[in-house]
Amino acid sequence: MTGFRKFLLQGNLVDIAVAFIIAAAFGRVVTTFVAWLTNKMPKSMDDVFTNTANSFGAFLNAVIAFVILAAVVYFLIVTPYTKAKEKFFPDAPEAEAPEVVLLTQIRDSLATR
Repeated sequence: MTGFRKFLLQGNLVDIAVAFIIAAAFGRVVTTFVAWLTNKMPKSMDDVFTNTANSFGAFLNAVIAFVILAAVVYFLIVTPYTKAKEKFFPDAPEAEAPEVVLLTQIRDSLATR
């Protein structure tokens, strides 16, 4: 079970899955935006908000769906994943740079003279 936990939390599996979900939703936004741009200008306000594949309403719907999906993914996947990763695999303390260690040794050797 430890190996599976390590596979899930230390690998990029969750990162890639989240990227795939967000990319698919954003692809829908781009598709509806291009369809809306290539459509003829609407004749009336009723034509603007009709729910066809190439209308402003479809584009607005895709943007709202993208924002909702991004919020759900963030709060239900990314946040718990980050907390679990910090709990099971805490970050190691950063080591001093080699230059700092060398300068400290030089300082100490000069101080002893």
